[in-house]
Amino acid sequence: MAIKFQYNKTSLTNLGRQLKVRQNALPTLKNKESALRSGVQEAKAESERLADELEASLKRYDHLAALWNEFDPGLIRIEDVDLGITKVAGVKTPRLEGIRYEIRSFNAFVKPAWYADGVEILKELSRLGIESEIYEQRRQILEYNRKKTTQKVNLYEKVQIPGYKEAIRKIKRYMEDEENLSKASSKIVKTRHAEEEEAGL
Repeated sequence: MAIKFQYNKTSLTNLGRQLKVRQNALPTLKNKESALRSGVQEAKAESERLADELEASLKRYDHLAALWNEFDPGLIRIEDVDLGITKVAGVKTPRLEGIRYEIRSFNAFVKPAWYADGVEILKELSRLGIESEIYEQRRQILEYNRKKTTQKVNLYEKVQIPGYKEAIRKIKRYMEDEENLSKASSKIVKTRHAEEEEAGL
């Protein structure tokens, strides 16, 4: 990316300001990138842990497979999932606050005794699955923002800051050359005047 500038003091001042803004923002951006990177890793680890816990729970209840055929699937359903917001390095991510279930009433004297336990088991399994999915969403959001922040860090560090420094160097060199030429030409003019005055005497 070529930086547009003119060979004058105004352009030099503007470039200096732009350079300072980027140099001041760079450490903050690097810290944000680092925080997002660790947030991505934490969310991924938690999502995997919950998924593993769900799988382990399902295996734990394998021996009850025959009983589940008797269970009424319409007995419990998820009414709503309440989400909150957690900020990670300034990025809003979802957080599970609660799951609202609709549980149909059933006659405990007619239905098997384990129905109440079955409802609790389903609640726990659904919570693990939903929470794992929310952590996966958090990981995706943080990963997207981390990539954008990394791009900005690279843009500042590898393109813009060196570009502004180079442009400032060119302007300064040009202005020094102009000043030297001006001094040299005024010396020549003075010398000529002095020679003309001597010749006139």
